[in-house]
Amino acid sequence: MGEVIVITSGKGGTGKTTLTAGLGAALARLGQRVLCIDCDVGLRNLDLSLGMADAALMDFSDVLAGRCSLERAAAVHPKVENLSLLTAPLSLPEALAAEGPFQGLLDQARQRYDSVLIDSPAGLGPGFRLAVCGADRALVVTLSDPASLRDAQRVVLQLAKLERVHLVVNRVQGKLLRRLGTTIDDAMDAAGLPLLGLVPEDVAVVLSAGNGQLVQDLGKRSAGAAFRNIALRLTGQEIPLMKLR
Repeated sequence: MGEVIVITSGKGGTGKTTLTAGLGAALARLGQRVLCIDCDVGLRNLDLSLGMADAALMDFSDVLAGRCSLERAAAVHPKVENLSLLTAPLSLPEALAAEGPFQGLLDQARQRYDSVLIDSPAGLGPGFRLAVCGADRALVVTLSDPASLRDAQRVVLQLAKLERVHLVVNRVQGKLLRRLGTTIDDAMDAAGLPLLGLVPEDVAVVLSAGNGQLVQDLGKRSAGAAFRNIALRLTGQEIPLMKLR
Protein backbone atom coordinates (compact mmCIF):
# COMPACT_ATOMS: atom_id res chain seq x y z
CA MET A 1 0.00 0.00 0.00
CA GLY A 2 1.51 3.33 -1.06
CA GLU A 3 1.58 6.64 0.78
CA VAL A 4 -0.09 9.85 -0.39
CA ILE A 5 1.92 12.98 0.44
CA VAL A 6 0.47 16.43 -0.21
CA ILE A 7 2.99 19.23 -0.73
CA THR A 8 1.45 22.56 0.15
CA SER A 9 2.15 26.13 1.22
CA GLY A 10 0.27 29.12 2.49
CA LYS A 11 1.20 31.32 -0.46
CA GLY A 12 2.53 31.11 -3.97
CA GLY A 13 6.20 31.42 -4.83
CA THR A 14 7.59 29.11 -2.15
CA GLY A 15 8.80 26.53 -4.68
CA LYS A 16 6.46 23.67 -3.81
CA THR A 17 6.08 22.60 -7.46
CA THR A 18 9.86 22.38 -7.89
CA LEU A 19 10.05 20.42 -4.64
CA THR A 20 7.32 18.03 -5.81
CA ALA A 21 9.20 17.36 -9.04
CA GLY A 22 12.63 17.05 -7.43
CA LEU A 23 11.38 14.86 -4.61
CA GLY A 24 9.43 12.66 -7.00
CA ALA A 25 12.50 12.09 -9.16
CA ALA A 26 14.67 11.42 -6.10
CA LEU A 27 12.25 8.81 -4.74
CA ALA A 28 12.02 7.15 -8.16
CA ARG A 29 15.81 6.97 -8.38
CA LEU A 30 15.79 5.23 -5.00
CA GLY A 31 13.67 2.50 -6.58
CA GLN A 32 10.17 3.63 -5.61
CA ARG A 33 7.24 3.71 -8.00
CA VAL A 34 6.17 7.36 -7.89
CA LEU A 35 3.14 9.23 -9.19
CA CYS A 36 3.15 13.03 -9.12
CA ILE A 37 -0.32 14.59 -9.29
CA ASP A 38 -0.76 18.24 -10.24
CA CYS A 39 -3.81 19.51 -8.34
CA ASP A 40 -3.52 23.14 -9.45
CA VAL A 41 -6.54 23.27 -11.76
CA GLY A 42 -6.16 25.92 -14.45
CA LEU A 43 -2.63 26.88 -13.41
CA ARG A 44 -0.79 23.61 -13.81
CA ASN A 45 2.97 23.67 -14.33
CA LEU A 46 4.25 20.52 -12.66
CA ASP A 47 4.81 19.10 -16.15
CA LEU A 48 7.36 21.85 -16.80
CA SER A 49 9.24 21.20 -13.57
CA LEU A 50 9.35 17.49 -14.40
CA GLY A 51 10.61 18.12 -17.92
CA MET A 52 7.40 16.65 -19.32
CA ALA A 53 5.84 19.60 -21.13
CA ASP A 54 2.87 18.40 -23.21
CA ALA A 55 3.64 14.75 -22.34
CA ALA A 56 0.33 14.22 -20.55
CA LEU A 57 -2.57 13.85 -22.97
CA MET A 58 -5.16 13.17 -20.26
CA ASP A 59 -5.67 14.62 -16.79
CA PHE A 60 -7.18 13.55 -13.49
CA SER A 61 -10.66 14.75 -14.50
CA ASP A 62 -10.63 12.09 -17.23
CA VAL A 63 -10.10 9.44 -14.55
CA LEU A 64 -12.77 10.92 -12.26
CA ALA A 65 -15.27 11.02 -15.12
CA GLY A 66 -14.51 7.43 -16.12
CA ARG A 67 -13.24 8.41 -19.55
CA CYS A 68 -10.02 6.46 -19.01
CA SER A 69 -8.17 4.45 -16.40
CA LEU A 70 -5.53 5.83 -14.05
CA GLU A 71 -2.95 3.65 -15.78
CA ARG A 72 -3.75 5.20 -19.14
CA ALA A 73 -3.94 8.80 -17.89
CA ALA A 74 -0.61 8.74 -16.00
CA ALA A 75 2.21 9.80 -18.33
CA VAL A 76 5.51 7.96 -17.85
CA HIS A 77 8.63 10.10 -17.53
CA PRO A 78 10.85 9.76 -20.61
CA LYS A 79 14.12 9.62 -18.66
CA VAL A 80 13.45 8.68 -15.02
CA GLU A 81 12.32 5.10 -14.52
CA ASN A 82 9.33 4.53 -12.21
CA LEU A 83 8.24 8.20 -12.33
CA SER A 84 4.83 9.22 -13.72
CA LEU A 85 2.68 12.35 -13.91
CA LEU A 86 -1.07 12.81 -13.63
CA THR A 87 -1.69 16.40 -14.64
CA ALA A 88 -4.49 18.79 -13.67
CA PRO A 89 -7.31 19.82 -16.01
CA LEU A 90 -7.68 23.37 -17.26
CA SER A 91 -11.07 23.43 -15.57
CA LEU A 92 -12.92 21.08 -13.26
CA PRO A 93 -16.71 20.72 -13.48
CA GLU A 94 -18.45 21.01 -10.13
CA ALA A 95 -19.74 17.45 -10.46
CA LEU A 96 -16.15 16.17 -10.43
CA ALA A 97 -14.86 18.46 -7.68
CA ALA A 98 -16.24 16.47 -4.75
CA GLU A 99 -13.78 14.93 -2.31
CA GLY A 100 -15.22 11.41 -2.49
CA PRO A 101 -14.32 10.66 -6.14
CA PHE A 102 -10.84 12.16 -5.70
CA GLN A 103 -10.26 10.01 -2.63
CA GLY A 104 -11.26 7.03 -4.73
CA LEU A 105 -8.67 7.98 -7.32
CA LEU A 106 -6.03 8.17 -4.59
CA ASP A 107 -7.03 4.73 -3.32
CA GLN A 108 -6.35 3.39 -6.81
CA ALA A 109 -3.00 5.17 -6.86
CA ARG A 110 -2.00 3.63 -3.52
CA GLN A 111 -2.42 0.21 -5.07
CA ARG A 112 -0.09 0.98 -7.98
CA TYR A 113 2.56 3.30 -6.54
CA ASP A 114 4.81 3.44 -3.47
CA SER A 115 4.58 7.23 -3.19
CA VAL A 116 1.92 9.58 -4.55
CA LEU A 117 2.96 13.24 -4.39
CA ILE A 118 0.24 15.87 -4.74
CA ASP A 119 1.25 19.37 -5.78
CA SER A 120 -1.39 21.48 -4.01
CA PRO A 121 -2.43 24.91 -5.25
CA ALA A 122 -1.41 27.80 -3.00
CA GLY A 123 -3.88 29.20 -0.56
CA LEU A 124 -6.69 27.57 1.40
CA GLY A 125 -9.49 27.44 -1.16
CA PRO A 126 -11.37 24.53 -2.76
CA GLY A 127 -8.26 23.35 -4.64
CA PHE A 128 -6.34 23.05 -1.37
CA ARG A 129 -9.17 21.12 0.27
CA LEU A 130 -9.34 18.71 -2.65
CA ALA A 131 -5.58 18.17 -2.58
CA VAL A 132 -5.43 17.36 1.13
CA CYS A 133 -8.66 15.36 1.47
CA GLY A 134 -7.06 11.95 0.97
CA ALA A 135 -3.49 12.58 2.09
CA ASP A 136 -1.59 10.44 4.59
CA ARG A 137 1.13 13.01 5.20
CA ALA A 138 1.78 16.69 4.43
CA LEU A 139 4.90 18.69 3.69
CA VAL A 140 4.45 22.42 4.28
CA VAL A 141 6.88 24.42 2.16
CA THR A 142 7.91 27.87 3.36
CA LEU A 143 10.57 30.48 2.89
CA SER A 144 12.37 31.82 5.94
CA ASP A 145 10.80 35.31 5.93
CA PRO A 146 8.15 36.23 8.53
CA ALA A 147 5.30 36.52 6.02
CA SER A 148 5.90 33.03 4.64
CA LEU A 149 6.15 31.57 8.13
CA ARG A 150 2.88 33.20 9.15
CA ASP A 151 1.19 31.72 6.10
CA ALA A 152 2.68 28.32 6.96
CA GLN A 153 1.10 28.55 10.41
CA ARG A 154 -2.30 29.12 8.82
CA VAL A 155 -1.86 26.04 6.65
CA VAL A 156 -0.92 23.93 9.66
CA LEU A 157 -4.26 24.76 11.30
CA GLN A 158 -6.03 23.27 8.27
CA LEU A 159 -4.07 20.01 8.50
CA ALA A 160 -5.10 19.02 12.02
CA LYS A 161 -6.51 15.66 10.89
CA LEU A 162 -3.09 14.52 9.65
CA GLU A 163 -0.74 12.98 12.19
CA ARG A 164 2.38 13.51 10.07
CA VAL A 165 3.00 17.09 9.00
CA HIS A 166 6.53 18.33 8.38
CA LEU A 167 8.20 21.58 7.41
CA VAL A 168 10.53 22.13 4.45
CA VAL A 169 12.33 25.47 4.36
CA ASN A 170 13.10 26.37 0.75
CA ARG A 171 15.52 28.78 -0.93
CA VAL A 172 17.60 29.14 2.22
CA GLN A 173 20.50 31.58 2.15
CA GLY A 174 22.78 30.90 5.09
CA LYS A 175 24.54 34.27 5.01
CA LEU A 176 21.27 36.17 4.85
CA LEU A 177 19.84 34.23 7.78
CA ARG A 178 22.90 35.09 9.87
CA ARG A 179 22.63 38.77 8.96
CA LEU A 180 18.98 38.83 9.99
CA GLY A 181 19.84 37.08 13.23
CA THR A 182 17.38 34.25 12.47
CA THR A 183 17.89 30.53 12.57
CA ILE A 184 16.17 27.48 11.23
CA ASP A 185 15.02 26.78 14.79
CA ASP A 186 13.11 30.06 14.66
CA ALA A 187 11.41 28.91 11.47
CA MET A 188 10.43 25.61 13.10
CA ASP A 189 9.08 27.34 16.20
CA ALA A 190 7.12 29.87 14.13
CA ALA A 191 5.46 27.21 12.00
CA GLY A 192 5.06 24.77 14.88
CA LEU A 193 6.33 21.82 12.84
CA PRO A 194 9.23 19.36 12.88
CA LEU A 195 11.77 20.06 10.15
CA LEU A 196 12.15 17.54 7.34
CA GLY A 197 14.67 19.38 5.21
CA LEU A 198 16.41 22.52 4.01
CA VAL A 199 16.73 23.43 0.35
CA PRO A 200 19.38 26.04 -0.47
CA GLU A 201 18.97 28.90 -2.90
CA ASP A 202 20.38 27.43 -6.10
CA VAL A 203 20.64 29.04 -9.54
CA ALA A 204 20.38 25.55 -11.06
CA VAL A 205 16.68 25.55 -10.15
CA VAL A 206 16.05 28.62 -12.30
CA LEU A 207 18.16 27.28 -15.17
CA SER A 208 16.44 23.89 -15.08
CA ALA A 209 13.00 25.51 -15.12
CA GLY A 210 13.99 27.67 -18.06
CA ASN A 211 15.20 24.62 -19.97
CA GLY A 212 12.21 22.48 -19.05
CA GLN A 213 14.36 19.94 -17.20
CA LEU A 214 14.49 18.31 -13.80
CA VAL A 215 16.87 19.85 -11.27
CA GLN A 216 20.10 17.87 -11.22
CA ASP A 217 22.19 16.93 -8.19
CA LEU A 218 25.21 19.16 -8.80
CA GLY A 219 27.02 18.92 -5.48
CA LYS A 220 26.51 18.22 -1.81
CA ARG A 221 25.07 21.71 -1.19
CA SER A 222 22.85 21.86 -4.27
CA ALA A 223 19.05 21.87 -4.37
CA GLY A 224 19.18 18.49 -6.09
CA ALA A 225 21.16 17.04 -3.19
CA ALA A 226 18.62 18.51 -0.76
CA PHE A 227 15.76 16.81 -2.63
CA ARG A 228 17.61 13.50 -2.37
CA ASN A 229 18.20 13.98 1.36
CA ILE A 230 14.50 14.64 1.93
CA ALA A 231 13.61 11.55 -0.11
CA LEU A 232 15.95 9.45 2.03
CA ARG A 233 14.35 10.76 5.22
CA LEU A 234 10.90 9.91 3.87
CA THR A 235 12.08 6.33 3.39
CA GLY A 236 13.17 6.16 7.02
CA GLN A 237 16.87 6.90 6.78
CA GLU A 238 18.58 9.26 9.20
CA ILE A 239 20.36 11.91 7.16
CA PRO A 240 22.01 14.98 8.74
CA LEU A 241 20.68 18.38 7.75
CA MET A 242 22.58 20.12 5.02
CA LYS A 243 25.15 22.62 6.29
CA LEU A 244 24.65 25.93 4.53
CA ARG A 245 27.31 28.53 4.01
